Amino acid sequence: MSEIRTKVQFVDIDDDMAGQRVDNFLRNQLKSIPKSMVYRILRKGEVRVNKKRVKAEYKLQAGDLVRIPPVTIEDKPEEVAPSTKLNKVAELESMIIYEDDHMLILNKPSGTAVHGGSGLKFGAIEALRALRPDARFLELVHRIDRDTSGILLVAKKRSALRHLQAQFREKTVQKYYFALVMGEWKASCKKVNAPLLKNEVNSIVRVNPNGKASETRFKIIEKFANATLIQASPITGRTHQIRVHTQYTGHPIAWDDRYGDRRFDAYTGKVGLDRLFLHAANIKFQHPANDEWMEINAPMEPKLEKTLAGLRKL
Repeated sequence: MSEIRTKVQFVDIDDDMAGQRVDNFLRNQLKSIPKSMVYRILRKGEVRVNKKRVKAEYKLQAGDLVRIPPVTIEDKPEEVAPSTKLNKVAELESMIIYEDDHMLILNKPSGTAVHGGSGLKFGAIEALRALRPDARFLELVHRIDRDTSGILLVAKKRSALRHLQAQFREKTVQKYYFALVMGEWKASCKKVNAPLLKNEVNSIVRVNPNGKASETRFKIIEKFANATLIQASPITGRTHQIRVHTQYTGHPIAWDDRYGDRRFDAYTGKVGLDRLFLHAANIKFQHPANDEWMEINAPMEPKLEKTLAGLRKL
């Protein structure tokens, strides 16, 4: 495979680039080189900020001038962006429920991963970049499971990304999901505090005293003969948190291929359900530009509404 020697670059840091660590900045600028090389050129002092050596943890400030040294990279064929003519890509345009200069909010369909990888050529973020080729910056603010539908926040500016992610870290963002669970959920079960531990080999999450503290709050929305529609609000943001906490209480979510109950899947299948019934329906947060509180609602897809209508008749 051939190699290319890049030229020295000088980058003026503007307000939107400011605040990020210089190592992360370099990894974005030099996507084709290994992470180890980024830290090597930093250690050797080849990267200069305002003509001075800096450490990897240095946070860039508006007005900084960054010198990026020449590096040797492999001449790989560029990754082809997903075609906007593909149905799965094109349909995402109609799933955008809010957009301004700072962010974009998607009502992500079930079955679409938030990003490519692990055998997937592309996910929601790659598709959105294809749909918005002129956007200088599009990054995921957070993630939701591939089979979960609903609200997904995407930042269109680095400053918006920092602002929104800070809200998630500080737990000021309020998120509400709809989940259809097996059996009769007890009205007294309004909160589950159970530590979660992820198996790094198979990504299965279990309640384990050695796990990370995890809290989900619950509210009954509607009762059916053998199922309950609940509202779930995760206070912490652990992997598969709602799915594992509902299973832990003895009420797994319908069509959950990891933590579900096949008997319940067969029951809900009679009314047309064939996907995980977990939907990120509502979010409340502060707008990254003016700090005004926003509330966004994402409607459930017709299949979920049809499932509920069918259960009411059983």
